[in-house]
Amino acid sequence: MRFVFKITVIGDGGVGKTSLIKKYTQGEFQEDYISTIGAQFSIYEQKINGDDVKLFFWDLAGQDDFQIIRSSFYEDSKAVIIVYSLERNDKGSESLKNVMKWYNEINQYCKDIPIIIFANKIDLVGNIEIDESNFEELSETENYLGVHRTSAKSGNGVDNGFKMIIEKLYTMHKEIL
Repeated sequence: MRFVFKITVIGDGGVGKTSLIKKYTQGEFQEDYISTIGAQFSIYEQKINGDDVKLFFWDLAGQDDFQIIRSSFYEDSKAVIIVYSLERNDKGSESLKNVMKWYNEINQYCKDIPIIIFANKIDLVGNIEIDESNFEELSETENYLGVHRTSAKSGNGVDNGFKMIIEKLYTMHKEIL
């Protein structure tokens, strides 16, 4: 059996969306920051329980300048990964505040799809506690998979986070058949 899933990856600019996708799909990390313009996508294939699973990761630019065109890229998304940065600076705090903005934006176009949050850049902050109280509205959602600590640089948590959402999609769609 063959499954095809579009997973949209959203969050503020500079939080590591592209780096997380590259780490998962290619095992690579690029030190230099290159801003995503509009959207880019990556294709990745894997097997789950003998079934072929083809994944399209849509990496959407987080800058406000691209808000108008982002909505067209949400169509047919089967899941979403919202990324924020754990950096202890303005960028990190702002990206945390904006998680619910991203959730509300995706929820306008895609109802009842699995959502996971990646708290990225743990390599910069060590083993800090993550306050999930900011996501209470999300935690009431049936398909919310929680917050997953990641580091695109070290790879810590990346495979587990992606596998969690991919396996959720696989299980959901396998049950439908």
